[in-house]
Amino acid sequence: MGGCAGSRRRLSDSEGEETVPEPRLPLLDHQGAHWKNAVGFWLLGLCNNFSYVVMLSAAHDILSHERTSGNQSHVDPGPAPIPHNSSSRFDCNSVSTAPPGSCQWDLCCWKLRPGCLFSFCGDQPVCYFLLLTSPEAQDPGGEEEAESSARQPLIRTEAPELKPGSSSSLSLRERWTVFKGLLWYIVPLVVVYFAEYFINQGLFELLFFRNTSLSHAQQYRWYQMLYQAGVFASRSSLRCCHIRFTWALALLQCLNLAFLLADVWFGFLPSIYFVFLIILYEGLLGGAAYVNTFHNIALETSDEHREFAMAATCISDTLGISLSGLLALPLHDFLCQLS
Repeated sequence: MGGCAGSRRRLSDSEGEETVPEPRLPLLDHQGAHWKNAVGFWLLGLCNNFSYVVMLSAAHDILSHERTSGNQSHVDPGPAPIPHNSSSRFDCNSVSTAPPGSCQWDLCCWKLRPGCLFSFCGDQPVCYFLLLTSPEAQDPGGEEEAESSARQPLIRTEAPELKPGSSSSLSLRERWTVFKGLLWYIVPLVVVYFAEYFINQGLFELLFFRNTSLSHAQQYRWYQMLYQAGVFASRSSLRCCHIRFTWALALLQCLNLAFLLADVWFGFLPSIYFVFLIILYEGLLGGAAYVNTFHNIALETSDEHREFAMAATCISDTLGISLSGLLALPLHDFLCQLS
């Protein structure tokens, strides 16, 4: 009896050993992967915008030194700027700092060749391959399933099965329905980008204060730096502040545009430091509108529609920037002709 009981106990112990699930990865490993991914995506976003930010911030210097044939290797911030239109109170360049993006990029690679090369020198591959952690398989199959999937023919006679959550599986009618629902988010973001880039590339050069120690080029650089600082802070603040109604941000940005346009026309602000505060505030609004728009879409769309919704909303910033450039060019020419 004792031997039978012992054998049954050993059998039950061996069965228990077989049914014990494999231990999961320690919590510390999961936390480490989470932070590696967070840092990796943060750096990818930073590198992605670097060349574009440098191009916009150097626009005034590029156009100013374009007239000097001997200065082709670098932008010298030292000398005081020479007025390009002495008959105008705005100290205008002959060309606005808001030309089409391709023209600004060409001028940047003429004048800022090291900066252009930096955008391709390998930061993004390093972040992608060394920092990001590959996602684990959600539904791993057995060895037989893996072997059968490995023996699939190279040329398929029928179309592969699409995943239910893929945007490719949506019909044209479904895409149009989703897009109409996205207008609640797309239109405010277009308005925000239109207003802020109308300010940045249409009014920054014209917001020129002569009663300060900063040269015109230095003033323009400070405007761009403060704007980018505001955008950087607000895009990184989603965990601290979540804004549901982005229409309010669009309205506030339009008020910024109207206020600064009035100051360009009437010149009622007594000091450049008031403009510094407004531009910092402008950057905070723009960054908050961008990050909250995509966050709201990610939360409020279904899994089936999320991929298409996020991709479709990406047209907002491009459309807003293009429209602002089209209006900023004639406005620049008009104001610079005023005495």
